[in-house]
Amino acid sequence: MSKFEIWTEKYRPSKLSEVKGQDEIINRLSAFIKSESMPHLLFAGMQGTGKTTSFLAMAKEMYGDNYRDNVLELNASDERGINIVRTSIKDFARTKTVTENVPFKLIFLDEADALTKDAQHALRRMMEDYTSNVRFCLSCNYSSRIIPPIQSRCAIFRFQPIRKDVMKEVILSIAREEKIDLDHTAMDYIYDAAEGDLRKAENIFQATTAIADKPSDSIPGTMRVTINEVREVVSFAEPTELYEILKLGLSGNFKASKDKLSDVLVKYGLSGADAISQFQKQIWNSEEFEDKLKVKLIKSCGEYDFRISEGSNEFIQLNAFLADVNLIGTNSRFQNRDSNI
Repeated sequence: MSKFEIWTEKYRPSKLSEVKGQDEIINRLSAFIKSESMPHLLFAGMQGTGKTTSFLAMAKEMYGDNYRDNVLELNASDERGINIVRTSIKDFARTKTVTENVPFKLIFLDEADALTKDAQHALRRMMEDYTSNVRFCLSCNYSSRIIPPIQSRCAIFRFQPIRKDVMKEVILSIAREEKIDLDHTAMDYIYDAAEGDLRKAENIFQATTAIADKPSDSIPGTMRVTINEVREVVSFAEPTELYEILKLGLSGNFKASKDKLSDVLVKYGLSGADAISQFQKQIWNSEEFEDKLKVKLIKSCGEYDFRISEGSNEFIQLNAFLADVNLIGTNSRFQNRDSNI
């Protein structure tokens, strides 16, 4: 293996039994292979949870070394229109498989929720016409964006975010292979930054090891990775700083909260969406805020996250969010003059 290889590819599972964190789904896919009978599939879930990896592992077990001749992989976000269905998919679906043990080929359509409605209706018709030759596997982040006629023709598998114990097992396994001594606090920080996305966690870990320059004291011949190196890589503000911004806003000190937020954005290189996401997490985890206050603040986070995702100016929307926090704090004080907030 090249030392410059990307770890997400280097350590990608090649067998279904090696896929971590989706045990129930893997058992069902393995059962399809053993029974030599498989419906169309729809994989739904957030990025980095093993959708593509599970499909490739399944294809390799079904076809062996010849899996590339029997599998068509397409990314619907590259071509979203009906032409991709009428050309690439239709041409592949017309031909029969070259293997004897599996009577059909596989078409994997990644990010299928990016297809237009017309393209999805054309795809639905093709799923009916070429059932004897191919099985479709559609992968998406949001199954609600797939039209109901396609959903009804597929066995739906919902991939869950990777749990902390599973992610820790995978990352520590990579650390052993790469001779890296990973600090436990650094592992926790990677998990928080990855938010259930194993691919993101592996990329963060690889980027972190590139700047690690201290040998481990406990494990000879290895490099030591601590939380300090992870912080240099991850655009992740300190919870105490975010909490201070919220407290300033709720107390009515709008200018101070605005100035503090500007410093944090520059210091950690946060985008507007990242900042709102981290504010939401801090609000949810706070033990000091009452439930009613949390509800109002989280509702505000949702509103401004939507505005930013729709293309609004991040700087203006973040300032508007702080203004909203200020108003929420003012109203709370009027409603409860004995409040400590």
